[in-house]
Amino acid sequence: MNKKLKINILFLFVLIGCGSKKQPLIQDVNGTHRLTSNQIWLSHEHILVDFIGADSIQPNKWNHDTIIKEVMPYLQELKEFNVTYFVDATPDYLGRDVLLLEKIANKTGINIITNTGLYGARNNKFIPEYAQEMAAEDLAKMWINEYKNGIDGTSIRPGFIKIGIDTSDSLPVIHKKLVKAAALSHLKTGLTIASHTGKAIGLWPQLDILKEIGVSPEAFIWVHAQEEDNNDNYLKAAKLGCWISLDGLGWELEKHVEKLLFAKRNGILDRILISHDSGWYDPQRENQAIRPYTNIFKKLYPELKTHGFTEEEFKVLLSVNPSKAFLIEVRKSPSDKNSQ
Repeated sequence: MNKKLKINILFLFVLIGCGSKKQPLIQDVNGTHRLTSNQIWLSHEHILVDFIGADSIQPNKWNHDTIIKEVMPYLQELKEFNVTYFVDATPDYLGRDVLLLEKIANKTGINIITNTGLYGARNNKFIPEYAQEMAAEDLAKMWINEYKNGIDGTSIRPGFIKIGIDTSDSLPVIHKKLVKAAALSHLKTGLTIASHTGKAIGLWPQLDILKEIGVSPEAFIWVHAQEEDNNDNYLKAAKLGCWISLDGLGWELEKHVEKLLFAKRNGILDRILISHDSGWYDPQRENQAIRPYTNIFKKLYPELKTHGFTEEEFKVLLSVNPSKAFLIEVRKSPSDKNSQ
């Protein structure tokens, strides 16, 4: 393991154990907790997703008992691998159901993290009508309110901000608005922004908006970064401080191995997140086709070991990096910090 990774691990452990007043915090469906070391994360998964669209979705018709019965065997499998944190990346109007997540968290003992925000990918199918005309500042107020007071009348608060864009060089106006709202929300809450992005062509305009608002790229997760073909863009994003999420391991393996080997060779493992983007229960399907959340442990890790990956490097990917990525902490751009 290279010297840089050793320093990162040591720094995190010192930060956790130092007893300072400003200790790292994580928000899951059961409350705010101090960050502890050696916890295994799955940083992008789904328990329920409903693709019917914002104008037709009806969460009140979902049967929690039926859903729990279907997904529980897949979540129980995670006990074998000591998974502590499970980030549920399903946004509002696409199947976010915080009471369902709370029930599952209590049954499994897994700390499940939910989100605030809106998802603009797929031609805005999952954007509610009210959001079309709202200003970014007003959207941000709604998302900040969910963080401060709870989601949908509950006491359950989000642990990050989830948005989504359709990949393009010049973002549509509504997607620019989502990014701006997310940036404004981050400055008031410290919640990390995870954006469904895909290829890097959609990353740069988002980071430009964050810079204009005064938010550091360190507060941003480039979701579905495995879709990018030019590995040099990973180096560029890592240099800026952006988190790079390779989260298709429920679907494919070989491409991820190649990209992780590239990250190791180029010293950017400390900016990489890995997960499955797996699951999920679909209320529109009569017969479910749930994919397991275990490929990382059963397939990826054994393969990486044959390429010289150490347990410490795997720990960086599954413990150190997500712990730092999902910290509740306002991260301002350097120029903005100087103005405070």
